[in-house]
Amino acid sequence: MIIVGDTNPLRYLILIEHTNVLPVLHGRVLIPPAVSGEHEQSRTPPPVRAWLAPRPSWLEIRPPQRSPTELAPHLGPGEREAIARSEELEADAVLDDWTGRLEAERRHLTVPELPRVLADAGENGFAYLRLALDRLQQTSFRARLQLIEAVLK
Repeated sequence: MIIVGDTNPLRYLILIEHTNVLPVLHGRVLIPPAVSGEHEQSRTPPPVRAWLAPRPSWLEIRPPQRSPTELAPHLGPGEREAIARSEELEADAVLDDWTGRLEAERRHLTVPELPRVLADAGENGFAYLRLALDRLQQTSFRARLQLIEAVLK
């Protein structure tokens, strides 16, 4: 299985110290260079920059083979590259936030919401769901209350 990540969902997983769920749930985890670059910006929280510096062995950085410029212009470079790479690889999922989600779904890509990823990890014994969600809610992450309630059931 392959998942391609965008900046914000990966950033939140780093902040709540749950990045380890991605390789155990999906096997291959890829990010495009634009996502890597967004994690290295000066405004990026220090724990996020520090996490990527000694890149985990399970994380692959691969550019899309084609230019993602034909994707919706309102998307950021990381979102465009993640969606383009997901399409090229026929990835099982693209981990994206609300902005990229609509375009990815329009292109028939699977886009699991971050709380759902954490719930899957909890169901498989790779995370404590309540702790992960509590940590997530202490960040600037926002999700519909119905989604949080649904994953806790």
